[in-house]
Amino acid sequence: MLKVTNLEKKFIRVNAKKQKEEFFADKNISFTADKGQIIGILGPNGAGKTTLLRMIAGILEPTKGTIEFDGMTYKNNEIEIKKNIAYLSGNTKIYNSLSAYELLSMCANFYQVEKNEIDKRIKEISKVLEMNSFLYNRIEKLSTGQTQRVNIARCLIHNPSYYILDEATSGLDIISSQIILDFIKEEKKKGKTILYSTHYMEEAENICDQVIMINKGKVIKTGTPKEIKKDTNTTNLRDAFFSLIGSEKHEK
Repeated sequence: MLKVTNLEKKFIRVNAKKQKEEFFADKNISFTADKGQIIGILGPNGAGKTTLLRMIAGILEPTKGTIEFDGMTYKNNEIEIKKNIAYLSGNTKIYNSLSAYELLSMCANFYQVEKNEIDKRIKEISKVLEMNSFLYNRIEKLSTGQTQRVNIARCLIHNPSYYILDEATSGLDIISSQIILDFIKEEKKKGKTILYSTHYMEEAENICDQVIMINKGKVIKTGTPKEIKKDTNTTNLRDAFFSLIGSEKHEK
């Protein structure tokens, strides 16, 4: 189980008067995610989703709060935790000069996958993500959707227990998006815990067990999609979000 408690991240910025000021990208965020759950982290660009996921992935250190994976913390078990998580950011760059197969082989070696298992593992993943037609092509020759599938594949190579996916389908065509969403559903069936950040409310409504809505770094609503729609008297999560933020949507 993943347990996030009172998580906060404070940064320093320069305001319009060229003065330094503190601001919170995320403030007092708490939730749990069990095995076999897809947790949607929803909100507009700049809401604090990426900062939150980077803290959970161990890339950023929180200003305050705790993160536990099966009772382990980064302070005492960083290597063990990172062996069991996969993190995909919205702007992950990969080596264009390699083929998809070569990149996955490199990642498998990094995660110390058994040598005699690497080829088998790559071909299994390639089948799941429908990559067979371009598995041996150089990444620089791939489309945006194909490249993102390679990015997802590198997250799969070490068979992690936790997926942290930040805007996994952003900017993709409908076919690539559906392949990735189907993959997420299948990993859920295997008991994997998946954090899925998106600003596509319709996607979250279709695949998420629980939803955490964030605006300006704060949680404004949590619950199942059905519960949130019921509580806001709306028929979809997009309308629910706007109902919750009210007049804020008109602010510049």
